[in-house]
Amino acid sequence: MEKKKRDGFYGGLAAGAGACLVGITAAVLILHNHFGLNLVPSGIMDSRAEAAQSSESNDGIVVDQELIDRLQLLEAYVDRDFLFDHSDEQVSKEEIYKAYLASLGDPYTCYYNDEEYDQIMESTSGIYSGIGVMVQQNIETYEISAIRVFDGSPAAEAGMLAGDILLGVGDVDVREMELTTVVSYIKGEPGTSVELHIYRPMTDEYLDLVSERRTIEVPTVESEMLENDIGYVEILEFDEVTSTQFIDAVENLKKQGMKGLLVDVRDNPGGLLEVVVEMLDYLLPEGKIVYTLDKYGEGETFNSDAEHFFDLPLVVLANENSASASEIFTGAIKDYGIGTIVGTTTFGKGIVQHIYQIPGGGAMKITVSRYYTPAGVCIHDIGITPDVEVELDVESADLTDGLDREEDNQFQKAVSVLQEMLGE
Repeated sequence: MEKKKRDGFYGGLAAGAGACLVGITAAVLILHNHFGLNLVPSGIMDSRAEAAQSSESNDGIVVDQELIDRLQLLEAYVDRDFLFDHSDEQVSKEEIYKAYLASLGDPYTCYYNDEEYDQIMESTSGIYSGIGVMVQQNIETYEISAIRVFDGSPAAEAGMLAGDILLGVGDVDVREMELTTVVSYIKGEPGTSVELHIYRPMTDEYLDLVSERRTIEVPTVESEMLENDIGYVEILEFDEVTSTQFIDAVENLKKQGMKGLLVDVRDNPGGLLEVVVEMLDYLLPEGKIVYTLDKYGEGETFNSDAEHFFDLPLVVLANENSASASEIFTGAIKDYGIGTIVGTTTFGKGIVQHIYQIPGGGAMKITVSRYYTPAGVCIHDIGITPDVEVELDVESADLTDGLDREEDNQFQKAVSVLQEMLGE
């Protein structure tokens, strides 16, 4: 891989954990529907004279009866008096659910309809039907940008580049939409086409691209042997397939005579908690990998056993777009002192989300806990400070076709640090 693409540096975007979701548990928990929006059969409901009451279900979920009553009352007025057509009641209800969760003020908590939920489950598998582009969203501006366009993908064939900012999909303006919803518009049946409206900051132009959807198997790990027997592994995200791909890559490099390893998690938006734990179990000596604590002070601890550990010189390359699972990975390596961190301070997403499937359809993703590195540090809104800080210098580089290794000063510094560790 002579030409190495370095994405995520356009426009100084502080993009968050992208389409990948950190901390989605394997188990899908069942919650009661909080809203129960049944149409009032006739007239307008009488004013509620009784005090607001709450009821508790068998699984401990408290239902706010006042909220239910008010939503039913609003729905009854709309059903009787609203002038315009509102035939798609399911969409209206979904918008209520989305608005309720959005009102909590947490950009990682949101509601998914059935189609969006299926897309989320598909995306974490590493195989999906789409165009072959990784996107992430600035949680403050809602701007969605492409951080990676896979070689040979439909998106690449259509002319899309890393750094492109997505403005619309088909006839839908996506500039203020939640990322997962936008991704659901981009994906679709293999063989169908999707029109993308983008802004390209590097050339200051607006473009309309048409891309065919195909079955994409995400190459979440790329590896090669560099000069001086230095192994290089880049982790693009943490999907179900990533742990196997990573371990296979490292083992293959060992067979080639690797003397030291450089792991690159720059611009990696995160992924599945269980996957990064498996990868760290392979690298770390026996001990704590990561632990979580919820608002009740309860949580789960993930440990590494003594069966495997990595005993060669190790450098991890991270940047401001390394988020969530990438930070769990980086933080554990730093805390154990088995490797040197090079680059810039990471994104700072130290919280975990669970997805709960809701009876009757739909699902919700909510933030449920903070995670802590082995040394007991929660890096949320702080990030992980590298041992060797190096800002990416791209002022004089030609970015239209990626960044050459020779121009990638972060990469060059990481190799230099590893060579020093090898005594070269």
